[in-house]
Amino acid sequence: MGRLRNAWDEFTTELDHVVFGAGVLVTALTVLGFVFRQEATADLMDGINEFLWSNFGWAYLLIMFALIAFVGFLIFSPWGNITLGGDDEEPAFRFPAYFAMLYSAGIAAGIVFWGPAEAIFHYDTVSPFLDAGSQTPEAAVGAIQYTFFHWGISAWTAYVVLGIPIAYYGYRYDAPLRISTILAPWIGLDNLDRPVAKLVDILAVFATIGGVAATLGFVGNQFLTGLEWTTGTSVGDLTTVLIITGLTVAFTVSVTLGVQKGIRRISYFNLVLFLVLLVSTLVLGPTQYILSVGTQALGGYINEFITMSFYTGAGAAGGGSVADWIGEWTVFYWAWWFSWAPFVGLFIARISRGRTVRQVAVTGVVASTGVTIPWFATMGGSAIFAQQRGRADILAVVGELGEGAAGYPLFETLPLGGALAAMFLVLVTTFFVTSADSSTLALGMLTTGGAREPSTINRVVWGLLIGALASLLMVTGGVDALQAAAIITGGPFAIITLVAAVSVALAFGDRESMFLREEDDVSVPGSDDVIDKDVADD
Repeated sequence: MGRLRNAWDEFTTELDHVVFGAGVLVTALTVLGFVFRQEATADLMDGINEFLWSNFGWAYLLIMFALIAFVGFLIFSPWGNITLGGDDEEPAFRFPAYFAMLYSAGIAAGIVFWGPAEAIFHYDTVSPFLDAGSQTPEAAVGAIQYTFFHWGISAWTAYVVLGIPIAYYGYRYDAPLRISTILAPWIGLDNLDRPVAKLVDILAVFATIGGVAATLGFVGNQFLTGLEWTTGTSVGDLTTVLIITGLTVAFTVSVTLGVQKGIRRISYFNLVLFLVLLVSTLVLGPTQYILSVGTQALGGYINEFITMSFYTGAGAAGGGSVADWIGEWTVFYWAWWFSWAPFVGLFIARISRGRTVRQVAVTGVVASTGVTIPWFATMGGSAIFAQQRGRADILAVVGELGEGAAGYPLFETLPLGGALAAMFLVLVTTFFVTSADSSTLALGMLTTGGAREPSTINRVVWGLLIGALASLLMVTGGVDALQAAAIITGGPFAIITLVAAVSVALAFGDRESMFLREEDDVSVPGSDDVIDKDVADD
């Protein structure tokens, strides 16, 4: 009893009651709306989303491109040499572990879900940006090109921009590891408990819960669809709850073990299995077709990246339908990445101690994209090839069972298809676990004022809450509505990522020069002191 009481005291003492209480309350009210007024809530969320992408889609595109340009500057400028921690400090994690955790925490769960599915959608309903007919060879290249665009460097940029200033202030000046730390240049390091900072953290909690619960709902559906596909047995509501409960227990145990023993080990396993499945599908599948169409799509992605980044469909034939496609895909994805930025950016900050700015930016954007592109080329190319040659009607399966089912008929067309499908199912499960446990850790940090190792009870509370939320939404059908709510938070966080970029500029330079050397002094607006950057925080 004494140990339990001490654990409870630790939990209540470390808690930021305002952020924790407000985050839970807002989330609970939103979920109650989904459960008891599902149709009305869904209509409201859809209406807000449509309003945003119809009227502010251009803003999402401009902000995302500005962040990409800023990350490029960080990589190639002297600022890239700045260490997130003491100047002579060694990285907290070796590169393989660092990359595995960063990739698993990022959009990897979504990559598994959409890998076999998105290209087949674009192959059937072609982007208005492309001059190609539905289900033509040109549409196949364009479809894979757009998956590269949606899941490439743009997808990872917001995370890095948000994570760098949090890590910099956290490890240089012992600031709390929470989203509101990006406000340090504006209000000072000693004023991070002001209402505006609390508001930013509350919004981050809400975005994280909504975004992660919705994603887990999608991935959970993919897992259940895989069980139905492989066993031929329909999964009912009770079985759904039991399975998601089991997965919840798995990721809750993982997060209680901490970063070193839990998240790191599962992330290693994830990345190895991911690469094995990728290489196996490439070798056993239509290798020549994948390499040919993937290479051409990559060329199109590089050559037309800027034009695609600014394409809104203005003046195009088709008018509203063109804008709808851009809104439902590109603007949707950009808002989704912005809504995930709080938890992924915070997790990147948590594991980046001792890394240079350039290492974080290159690993988080370039290396992650370098792994993602072969995955979409292989999975998307294989799916399109199977559809083209009549080996599997993947579009019909997706129409009947949803996007999560796309991978299973695809693997049936390949040698050792049963083994590949089983590997795919395991990968879905382990990515479910790593996305959940890294987000649970981030929620613990957000609701404890930035504690780097939140208490076990805190992690268990958030783990159980997210798992219960995912189960509830899968049973009641509220996943789409919660996803819409999470996407809506992407708007404010698009602005917050811009604030983070300016915070980086203010931290690394002064207002007269954007090219200061690392050994120069940095003035933090809102603070009376000039902090010498050569002095480590510990």
